Amino acid sequence: MRLGIDLGGTKIEIIALDDQGSELLRRRVYTPQGDYYGVLNAIAQLVRGVEAELGKQGTLGIGTPGALSRATSLLKNSNSVALNGLPILKDLEELLQRKIK
Repeated sequence: MRLGIDLGGTKIEIIALDDQGSELLRRRVYTPQGDYYGVLNAIAQLVRGVEAELGKQGTLGIGTPGALSRATSLLKNSNSVALNGLPILKDLEELLQRKIK
C-alpha cells in the first residue's frame, strides 16, 4: 500500500492506494494555522488512522508548499510560513518512524 499526503495551507489530505494504484480511501482535515507541531501531529494522526483502518502499514510520500533546501534540509519558500526554516521531513520521519519521500 502507498500513502500520499497533500499538505496545503488550508487542508491536509491523505490517499491510500493499493499495489495497482487503485484508491482504497481518502481523508481530509484542516491544516492547523501557525502551528508547526499541530501540522506534524495532524499528519501523523491521518497516517496512523488510515493504517489502523486498513490494517497495514504503507510507504509514504508527501507534497508540501515550498521546497526543502539542499544545503540545510529545512523547508523554504512555503506560503505556510509556520513551516519555513524547520526540518519537517526529519521531524515527520522521527514521529512516524519511517522514511518519507
